[in-house]
Amino acid sequence: MTAILMKAGCFIAIILLGYMLRRIGVFQKEDFHVLSKLVLKVTLPAALVSSVAGKEISPSMLVLCLFGFGGSVIYMAVMYVLNLRAPKEKRAFKVLNISGYNIGTFTMPFVQSFLGTDGMMTTSLFDTGNAFMCLGGSYCIASMIKHGDGKMDLKQIAGTLVRSVPFDTYIIMTALNLFHVKLPEVVVTFAGVIGNANPFLAMLMLGVGMELSINREQIADMVRILVFRYGISVLLAVACFRLLPFQLEYRQALAFLVFSPISAAVPAFTANLGEDYGFSSAINTLSAMISIVCIVVTLVLVL
Repeated sequence: MTAILMKAGCFIAIILLGYMLRRIGVFQKEDFHVLSKLVLKVTLPAALVSSVAGKEISPSMLVLCLFGFGGSVIYMAVMYVLNLRAPKEKRAFKVLNISGYNIGTFTMPFVQSFLGTDGMMTTSLFDTGNAFMCLGGSYCIASMIKHGDGKMDLKQIAGTLVRSVPFDTYIIMTALNLFHVKLPEVVVTFAGVIGNANPFLAMLMLGVGMELSINREQIADMVRILVFRYGISVLLAVACFRLLPFQLEYRQALAFLVFSPISAAVPAFTANLGEDYGFSSAINTLSAMISIVCIVVTLVLVL
């Protein structure tokens, strides 16, 4: 447990390092966009390739993908309904900044240490469903809320997802695993070298973009987003662990995974949306800190 808490603490320290480096002039605020492109288009896809390559997936297990997908849908739907009277820009920001799970760069180390092979498989499938939303779907929906008439355009959603490099990577890797096609070892090794940089760059990106000087209205918005996010997560965790007809290992993993932080890709998508990515980074950072506490408590209760 000490080692896991230390690693989680290191993630927070990297975020603070990025913030301090920007404060002393090593990075400029605009460098956030460069880092976000590196994360979304290079290191995150490489990390996905190296982490899921060669894993055996049974078609019957694909139902677990629905939980990763459904979690984001529930968060976003609740936030949308609660902000029907808010301006489109504010509604789009809140809907986007409550969505997704940061599995690959945050939760996976906990899973590897405590949940074993079944937990790893459950996590991979959960994260595949999660990828539909956090790697393009949630951004597309937020964009339609801000710029459109609020109606769902399936063609636009599909187009956004297809243009998302991480999403394309997940779909290709899932298909390869289903059909038992293995990538050459040199490809997996090369992807692993690049992917190892992903946790560091993702956390550093949050720090570079983070704004701590937020006003009272933003503090209130942050509290609302996080209260609803983790309030819903508690309900999902109880439902997954107590009600689902799965074996114990799967239920443990699902109860654990719903407390993952808000997706690390959200601040980058917030910047693409033309909204306040500094505020988004601050929400994301606080979400990571809350998740550490929630994950440790969940481990004690379900294991």
